[in-house]
Amino acid sequence: MLRRIASRGTPAQREAALATLATDQTLRLARATHQLLDLGARRPPLTLPERAKQRTIYDAGHQETLPGRTVRAEGSRAGKDVEVNEAYDGLGATFDFFAVVYDRNSIDDEGMHLDATVHYGRRYDNAFWNGRQMVFGDGDGDLFNRFTISLDVIGHELTHGVTGDEAKLVYLGQAGALNESISDVFGSLVKQHAQKQTVGQADWLIGAGLFTSRVNGVALRSMKAPGSAFDDPVLGRDEQPATMAGYVHTTMDNGGVHTNSGIPNHAFYVAAMAFGGYAWEKAGRIWYETLRDRRLRQTSTFRQFAVLTAQNAAQLFGASGRKTVAAAWKEVGIEVGR
Repeated sequence: MLRRIASRGTPAQREAALATLATDQTLRLARATHQLLDLGARRPPLTLPERAKQRTIYDAGHQETLPGRTVRAEGSRAGKDVEVNEAYDGLGATFDFFAVVYDRNSIDDEGMHLDATVHYGRRYDNAFWNGRQMVFGDGDGDLFNRFTISLDVIGHELTHGVTGDEAKLVYLGQAGALNESISDVFGSLVKQHAQKQTVGQADWLIGAGLFTSRVNGVALRSMKAPGSAFDDPVLGRDEQPATMAGYVHTTMDNGGVHTNSGIPNHAFYVAAMAFGGYAWEKAGRIWYETLRDRRLRQTSTFRQFAVLTAQNAAQLFGASGRKTVAAAWKEVGIEVGR
């Protein structure tokens, strides 16, 4: 998307997109190695009660030095800075989701502090987890709003930390697309859990609210209908496939990790809708246990992941659970076998 803006946008839009791309090359390197960096550096003391949130929000002051100046610590009151408050609340909602639903104690399951830096750079059009903390840009104000505005994006990025801790999926090809999809799955579930939405009430969008009114689009991605999230003269058209028939073979974007993730995303959506109720209770539980399954390899393909989800579904919810998950994968063109 940023590359399209860099080639199609106005001079100001192109400048912001190119600056973001250049910064991402450096700051995403830590996550691309598939490891959490220096996890122990900010773990809470052993005297803290279990599952005690420990959040710190920093302000980069539009510079590119991390983490920046401390502006809000755990338990302190909300101030006037919307980005600070949204980042603080988003970290808390993600922590609470994993703790309450899956009995997980923070990103590393060992009480890791959750830190975030807001106001990073100037007109920075992104947010990401770098293996150690969250980083949020303010957006360019032209195509993108502030990146703290979307709870599912915050949940998405923090889930990269969970995946790095549990599975270390290689950020390339189908394994990389699974990495992105898993973040979309739990990013959506964080929002659904915070808003107490059933599968029928959820919008199944990732990044709703990020686009300004100038953009012809509703979100970055749609799990319900991959390929329909945006169609804009500058951003281009959402190219995510919903099934293997549309799988994109490319060397761009680490083998299309943000594009082909639409396929496992849609499989999760279909499974969740079939189970009904709250998506985190059955479909989410199956995906979470699969992420933690030691049979999951760093280079797992879509089919290998799908087979594990079907097996975990059978273990958790019996034959009917397996049948539901297998049918969801079949709908996107992946057979899991008997």
